[in-house]
Amino acid sequence: MKPIKVLLAKPGLDGHDQGAKIVVRALMDAGFEVIYTGLRQTPEAVARMSLEEDVDVIALSSMAGSHLHFCQKLKPLLEAGGLTDKLWLIGGSLPQQDHAALRGLGFKGIFPTGSKLDAIVDYIRQNVKAA
Repeated sequence: MKPIKVLLAKPGLDGHDQGAKIVVRALMDAGFEVIYTGLRQTPEAVARMSLEEDVDVIALSSMAGSHLHFCQKLKPLLEAGGLTDKLWLIGGSLPQQDHAALRGLGFKGIFPTGSKLDAIVDYIRQNVKAA
């Protein structure tokens, strides 16, 4: 059985990636294949890489406060790429009042700052459609 493949992207002008790197390491330690995009990704780049890499999980790490705007631009690109069957996650500085809007955009897993690494790993394992 192939490992779960995760793309973790840092959207927009967000330059804070320490948390993302910690999550990447935890996912790798859990046996997932992880592609970390690095900083300053556009919605188009995230959608393209997700499609090209044939990932199971599309994850964003957002600390800069532009998560809703970015996700609103990303959703139609993921839909156009036929990626609606993938698990969409977002973590970072995500105010509670934005969670319903993020879920409405298709981001099922929402992990605010301080979320436990085990909770992220477990959520992915439980929610990725079997290959």
